[in-house]
Amino acid sequence: MKASAATAITLDRVSKVYDAPVVRDVSLEIAGGSFVTLLGPSGSGKTTILQMIGGFVQPTSGRIRFGSEDVTDLPPNKRPCNTIFQDLGLFPHMTVAENVAYGLRLRNVAPESRKKRVADMLAIVALDRYGERRVHQLSGGQRQRVALARALVLEPSVLLLDEPLSGLDEQLRRQLLDEIRRLHRRVGSTFLAVTHNQEEALSLSDRAAVLRAGKIEQVGLPRELFETPANAFVARFVGVDAMIRPDTIEPGDKVWTAVVNGRRIPCTPPRGRTTGDGYLLALRPERIRICQDGEEPELGPITVTGTAYKGRDIEIEAVLPDAQPLKFLIPADQQSAPPTVGTDINLAWRPQRALLVADGGTAEPCPPPMHENR
Repeated sequence: MKASAATAITLDRVSKVYDAPVVRDVSLEIAGGSFVTLLGPSGSGKTTILQMIGGFVQPTSGRIRFGSEDVTDLPPNKRPCNTIFQDLGLFPHMTVAENVAYGLRLRNVAPESRKKRVADMLAIVALDRYGERRVHQLSGGQRQRVALARALVLEPSVLLLDEPLSGLDEQLRRQLLDEIRRLHRRVGSTFLAVTHNQEEALSLSDRAAVLRAGKIEQVGLPRELFETPANAFVARFVGVDAMIRPDTIEPGDKVWTAVVNGRRIPCTPPRGRTTGDGYLLALRPERIRICQDGEEPELGPITVTGTAYKGRDIEIEAVLPDAQPLKFLIPADQQSAPPTVGTDINLAWRPQRALLVADGGTAEPCPPPMHENR
């Protein structure tokens, strides 16, 4: 079942219009054997893209290829992929083994071969002792695994997953996150998942595409999205919610400078020059700390306006002198008590630098400096 490293799926300027455009001129290449997620809020177009790849929705324009084959006009049953929808679609009147065997029966696989393939697949998803149970006798996580087994037993080169972990409690969600990751490594098919959960996207994927209003804002490795988001939308969506609008920005070669309330803050340059409304200074909230005595601050003084216990962390709400709000986290197990409301504090985050991100529109690539060797 191992897939080739060649491109498994190609979207070539794909669009979908209902009363209004929901997917706009999307191009994307997905390598064989990789795990890619489409990440975005409700209405971003990610599920429509998945449905077009699976053949359930016809594109208004553009082409879809599996390998070198154009499948744009093919129905779902003619495409080398399987789709697992949110409702799973399991048959309640069948046993677990019968559910998994269903597609093999439709393909007229011989009974002995069918029985062996079902047994092997149930072992892979750790349900080898559950073959005779009915669906209603299973937990939510076990049903998810039955759906995975039913799809994978057909040995599809591509598996499409629509919000695979939605509706599960936190403990079960984390357990299945690990199981899906292990299963992908074991079977080697190309996995494409849709999710609105940034933790799922970053922990499952080889690459992720962040969508907004039917367009791809950024495609990259999880670490790239997390550490160097292309713009403020992507930054917020992957958890960078501590943002400040600088008074002024001074571009540089390798380091830019943001001026905030008179303080000059060295920043990592933005990935692109904005076509929108300038730049925001972005900080990972867990990397901010309150300055100790004698420590040189990066920002401050700012005034604490609230605190909230979050388990491992305490969330601090504060306000800058120009009334901009700022939230950040400090460890809940530190020996000193959190600052009280009304206290003025200073902040630091070195050795990391703050990051500048484009605010508003999609970023365009930065041209290299004029003196750079080509």
